Amino acid sequence: MELLAPAKVNLGLSVLGRRPDGYHELHTLFAALRVGDRLWVEAIPEGIELEVRGQGLPADTNNLVYKAAQAYLTAAGWPGGVRVVLEKNLPLAAGLGGGSSDAAAVLRALSRLYPAALELPRLALGLGADVPFFLGPGLAEGRGVGERLTPLPPLRAALVLVNPGIAVSAAEAYKGLTPEMWQPELDIAGVVEAIQVGEEPPYWNTLERSVFRLHPYLEALKQELYRLGLRGVLMSGSGSTLFGLAREADEAAHLAGVLRSKYPNFWVVATETVS
Repeated sequence: MELLAPAKVNLGLSVLGRRPDGYHELHTLFAALRVGDRLWVEAIPEGIELEVRGQGLPADTNNLVYKAAQAYLTAAGWPGGVRVVLEKNLPLAAGLGGGSSDAAAVLRALSRLYPAALELPRLALGLGADVPFFLGPGLAEGRGVGERLTPLPPLRAALVLVNPGIAVSAAEAYKGLTPEMWQPELDIAGVVEAIQVGEEPPYWNTLERSVFRLHPYLEALKQELYRLGLRGVLMSGSGSTLFGLAREADEAAHLAGVLRSKYPNFWVVATETVS
């Protein structure tokens, strides 16, 4: 079977503080997009076979796709094996949840190939904090480390995504945080309403301060996206992808074309939220 593993953006990401377990307490709004990686999954008699196309990602046991397949098949008692072909279209370490979405797609596929009475969200959380979101609806409020999810009605929005080829690890982004950078909870209802009526959303990404300090060019690029006419320009997740909201899909496509012409080596995509 063929599956899309959608990218996500964070329509606001607030770091509220540090938890006793050493992780950070978050408040965010996850939105799945119509762009992403693609996977082909089929049953085989035994074992796990993984092929990765593009992006130079290794097809070994450290790949999150392999780990997801192993986790499901182990929990299900190894009813058979699986072959997965992963086509990587999303940039790596980009704040778009690509690896997490790939893992969730494998869990979804295996639950259809080998149905079993398993708690997929629990398996997903064992693979990463963002993985559970990709099992559910396209829009959800996230708390905790992002794993406590409240599904929300679909929200239609056109976006332009820009990644200049700077890889930023989550550990790198969080390491630069200090207590004075912590921020309050987001106004989720206000964010949703602003996007619906085409206004500047009242959101922020706490991690921008630490990431922009490491990579000042991203802050300059953010201002350029505003000058082009996009609104709500924000870094997604721990970066380095920036996104901006357009009025409609045609405007997003036009502005993406302008950016591709100016920055032919950047990854630039016009897309929409899943609705």
